[in-house]
Amino acid sequence: MLAAVAASVTLLGLGTAAVWGAIRPSPAVPHPVAAYPLVLRQPGPTPAYRRSGVPACERELGPARPRLVAVGASFTAGVGSGPGRSWAVLLARRLRWNAVVYGVPGAGYVRPGARRGGPVLAEVHRLGLSALKPSLVIVQAGHDDIGVPPELERQRVELAIAAIRAAAPRARIVLLTVFAGRSPAAAADRTDRAIVTAARAADRAVIIIDPLAGGWRFPHVRDGLHPTAAGSAWIAAQVAAVLREHGIRPAPAPATGRPGAIVCDHA
Repeated sequence: MLAAVAASVTLLGLGTAAVWGAIRPSPAVPHPVAAYPLVLRQPGPTPAYRRSGVPACERELGPARPRLVAVGASFTAGVGSGPGRSWAVLLARRLRWNAVVYGVPGAGYVRPGARRGGPVLAEVHRLGLSALKPSLVIVQAGHDDIGVPPELERQRVELAIAAIRAAAPRARIVLLTVFAGRSPAAAADRTDRAIVTAARAADRAVIIIDPLAGGWRFPHVRDGLHPTAAGSAWIAAQVAAVLREHGIRPAPAPATGRPGAIVCDHA
């Protein structure tokens, strides 16, 4: 199946990476991270990815630190928690890694989301992973695809994994799947199972972090879905814990006077 998917991606001119594991969320809600060296760049809602060449922020990412790329939907865009405080930005702070964060509210593996900035495959293609050379790629998506036929969802997940693997063959891939909200539980579960099934079929090395199956509970804003700043910090802590289980650890703290990690937040 993966060979057929990879062939389809080649025809699309896109690229693919992967890893699988489980999570046990801790009951404690950590305080938002504040003490990690970080330089945050926020180019704004219309990033330079629409033009040719490498955006200015990405040109600042030196080779001294590993690189994280996080793509996804509203949680990655910081809806609820606010600009610069998404789980992905806070995770980069915990890891002390350089990072590129690209979130499109409403995007899924199928749904295009706001300003048709998605779906995930389009986000991956737009970022140019082959030039970024990430060590880790995390995709946060699924909630906005609730109601999509499971077979279509599985196909799109397989295509996204194949694209990441082709563009960044040395990167490890993590899928952060469906978050519980106000959608019918049965429909959310169908979408979640479709994503997990497709990921395992595409590449057994993909790390799967499943908030729905794990029963994650964290502070929400009034919509009952999106996290507050403290909620995003809790999510970042859970993701960091799973990454540690798979040998993915923080970079050393920079020496005094040396630059810290840079996060290019295109949310």
